[in-house]
Amino acid sequence: MRSPIKWLSSLLLTGTLATLSAATLPGNLSLAALEKRLADIDGQLAQLANYNLRGGVGAIGSRSQGYDTAEQEEWIEIELGDAVPLDQVVLVPAIRRDGINGFKADGFPHAFRVRAGAGTDRTGRIIAEFTASDGLLPRIAPLVITGHGVPASWIRIEATVLSRREFDSKFVFQFSEILAFSGEENVALRRPVRYPAHHESSSAPGWSDSAVVDGFLPYLMVAATGQKSVAYLSSGELGDQPALTIDLGASYPLSRLHLHAVDQSDTVPQAFAGDIGIPRVLRVEGANMPDFSDARVLLKLQYDTIYDVGPILMQTFPVAHCRYVRLVAIKLGNDPRYWSGLPRLGFAEIELFAQSRNVALNQPVTASFKTEDRLRPLSNLTDGRNFYGTILPLRTWLNQLAVRHELERERPRVSAELTRRYVQQKANVTRLAGLAAALAFGVVVIVVVNRIRQQRAIEQTRKRIAADLHDELGADLHALGLLSDLARGAGTEPERLGDLLRRMRSLTERTGEAARRCTNLLEATELHGDLAADLRHTSNRILADLEHQLEIEGDEQLRRLQPRKRVDLQLFYQECLINIIRHSGATRVHTRLAATAGQIILAVSDNGRGLSGEVPASLRRRARLLGAEVEAGAAEPRGARVVLRLKRRWFGRQP
Repeated sequence: MRSPIKWLSSLLLTGTLATLSAATLPGNLSLAALEKRLADIDGQLAQLANYNLRGGVGAIGSRSQGYDTAEQEEWIEIELGDAVPLDQVVLVPAIRRDGINGFKADGFPHAFRVRAGAGTDRTGRIIAEFTASDGLLPRIAPLVITGHGVPASWIRIEATVLSRREFDSKFVFQFSEILAFSGEENVALRRPVRYPAHHESSSAPGWSDSAVVDGFLPYLMVAATGQKSVAYLSSGELGDQPALTIDLGASYPLSRLHLHAVDQSDTVPQAFAGDIGIPRVLRVEGANMPDFSDARVLLKLQYDTIYDVGPILMQTFPVAHCRYVRLVAIKLGNDPRYWSGLPRLGFAEIELFAQSRNVALNQPVTASFKTEDRLRPLSNLTDGRNFYGTILPLRTWLNQLAVRHELERERPRVSAELTRRYVQQKANVTRLAGLAAALAFGVVVIVVVNRIRQQRAIEQTRKRIAADLHDELGADLHALGLLSDLARGAGTEPERLGDLLRRMRSLTERTGEAARRCTNLLEATELHGDLAADLRHTSNRILADLEHQLEIEGDEQLRRLQPRKRVDLQLFYQECLINIIRHSGATRVHTRLAATAGQIILAVSDNGRGLSGEVPASLRRRARLLGAEVEAGAAEPRGARVVLRLKRRWFGRQP
């Protein structure tokens, strides 16, 4: 399983966490991916350290002089000592309180580069460069920059475009802290700092030139894990030079000490200054014998003012192999502001590092003075926890704050895009509901229209059956009536009577065939395949005793007619002939059928009595079934003429 620092470092391969949120634009993700991304962000935020800005008074950082314009050349250079592989540079902004927008970075440059080099090479190489377009501001989080393992004995931050500080709107170049990590070691801690020749050292409290590498950060450590632990703080008489002794259990090569100050009160404002319990002079001794007969001094620390104290007091010293470490308060703070009026000694945690590991964790602590406070036992000094939870390694903590900054910047964009998608989705659902309603209405309309059409079709079928029966059977029945009358008058003429009976028999068979045909006309589409032949057959059958002539043009176009149209056209022609036989008294009939790509014209004329100018009702009915126009008039020199026009758009299949 990867350690937290390796996991966080993998996020810094591009050189800065500032590019993290730009890697994937929310607009390019699907809705499911956006929802997953938001859940991932919330899940990661729950595991990361949170911002908790320290209060009270103390060191702030280092800053340049103020300028009236932003385009200025300013730099800070830190000597790291012997060349080491540079893993990360961490820039911690100086932070101001904005009455409207909350906390913001103050004087953090808009454009700058980070340069690193070793030995006499004072040019080095640029390991990172930023402009305003990188969107580093606004921020209160540290900016973490990968060092790519470059060998470095110095680093330099070179600004080219400054930003304003709040109180006088001057353009300045300032940081709260600059850290350089080689592995887990901050190799910039309390190292020499250089500035340009024109640099003016600040006389304001809290802004000393060395404050940028003093190890004091503007944050309290608030991890996302672990239960809180109350800091140890003495409550009785301490005696002369009280001491705390830690048994590490074995000898370790110690090189670094972290003293966590007694946690600030969680009330606003704070009840005590940040230096409560910290001696004014502290000597740190190491030994391998329990009686400290072989003791050596590892550190001697002196804290004269509140500006010498921060939430975590970090000190390095030459490597010393020790099992026992003793912290001796040479001079205690005697501040009558404390409620007991007695000097007090205490820390939230004591960490001793050997090869970047806290070897004091959960090790026993003894005191040279009496202590019986159940709320604040000595074991709290090495339990690895503070008032807010687990104490994290420094580099891990700062990396988590940097990752939190990027995720908190990304989250509103993802959330806004999700909201936009949800609104769009809701609008789409509304539109779909409207379309569904319209579709349902359309279906209802179609059903109603289809039912009406079916009713009309049934009505048309009824009319067609009536017309077919009238036209096809009417003529035969009428002929049967005439033949029966003739047969009744030919009773004394056997030969004629036999002929009439044979004709009646033939007509009866033809009538039955016609009845079957009338039924089949409604179902069959191939009853009459050749219209020209059918028309000739019809004219020969009905006009057998009359002189008649049939002219047909455009057989190819007639063959393209739909079967139903062919039948209707034939029946219209048949009705014309029947009307001539019944009513005209004609002796001669002429028929002309002409079919073109645009229309079909059927003209039937005779030399009979003629018409009054009105089209017979039976022909009008047949014309309606065809969807055609029909007109009637006089023929030359005498008789009647009926013309049917069927336009192309109403009939037939296209070629």
